[in-house]
Amino acid sequence: MASVTYEHVTKKFSAETTAVDDLSLAIRDTEFMVLVGPSGCGKSTALRMLAGLEDVTAGQIKIDDQVVNEMPPRDRDVAMVFQSYALYPHMSVFDNMAFGLKMRGSPRTEVESRVKEAGRILRLDNLLGRKPRQLSGGQRQRVALGRAIVRQPRVFLLDEPLSNLDAMLRVQTRIELQKMHQRLGTTFIYVTHDQVEAMTMGDRIAVMKDGVLQQVAPPREIYDQPVNMYVAGFIGSPRMNFLPVTISDHKAKASGFELNLPKAPGVGRGILGIRPEHFLPTVAGDDAVIDLKVEVLEILGADQYLYGKVGSDDLIARVDPQLKVSVDDRVRLGVNMSRLHLFDAETEKAVL
Repeated sequence: MASVTYEHVTKKFSAETTAVDDLSLAIRDTEFMVLVGPSGCGKSTALRMLAGLEDVTAGQIKIDDQVVNEMPPRDRDVAMVFQSYALYPHMSVFDNMAFGLKMRGSPRTEVESRVKEAGRILRLDNLLGRKPRQLSGGQRQRVALGRAIVRQPRVFLLDEPLSNLDAMLRVQTRIELQKMHQRLGTTFIYVTHDQVEAMTMGDRIAVMKDGVLQQVAPPREIYDQPVNMYVAGFIGSPRMNFLPVTISDHKAKASGFELNLPKAPGVGRGILGIRPEHFLPTVAGDDAVIDLKVEVLEILGADQYLYGKVGSDDLIARVDPQLKVSVDDRVRLGVNMSRLHLFDAETEKAVL
């Protein structure tokens, strides 16, 4: 168990290619931290530098209070789980899980004890004699996790571990990982491009873009109080609606409607942000109302999504599935003003 600190860490692969740019991030002991962002944002590189698989160009990485920049990977006491499983095909499940311990020279009784305990935790008890080719994708991923567990590291590093699993297995394994974290009480640092994984698993989420940390906060805060348009658009599904507006005092005017803002934001041009789930049924006398021309609708059991135009702007709204709507209808939607976001059109930073 350990804390991890990145202090102004930069990784350059060449003079023109900066993978991680001045990353400062403090990860608490026993925390489940998720690094999330699209491919190429630097999240995996940040993890690999911590593991010792990539050199640090500038800055310091600490495990507890010890700088590990120059420390050999084997001495860092971290375990990494990869997207590709990285299992030895000619070895049994038992031998794959035991490999690291055997290389350390651990006593045979300790090896057997740890492997059997990890097998019990991950429900692999009856599969210890099988080869990887005899396992499903989900079982192979659990073996890779088991190989990390038996080492009893101070920090678990997980790099897109669910990407190769189908949708149902991803949900199941996501739950297993959370239970495993609770049971082991160890620091987990988890990398993913999937915002659903980030929101459901992390104690805190660090959102990255182009090698730069955008925001780090608990999932609810990231969702409710995004610091900029990038975070607001990346977190949430379907993504937040962004509508250009001109602002005069307390009024925001879009191409198809006008709203009274709760306060003057101090900018002349802005981008309104409204999540699809933050529209309300309208009642007589409502001021915060927009008219949506429906172009496409999707009914997904408990939800109904309307896709269409408000003035010249595209908009998505989640509405009651019992609402009777057809393509080309005009639907009046109330805006939940307490959940409204406003961003500066130039800086894209949140101003409301």
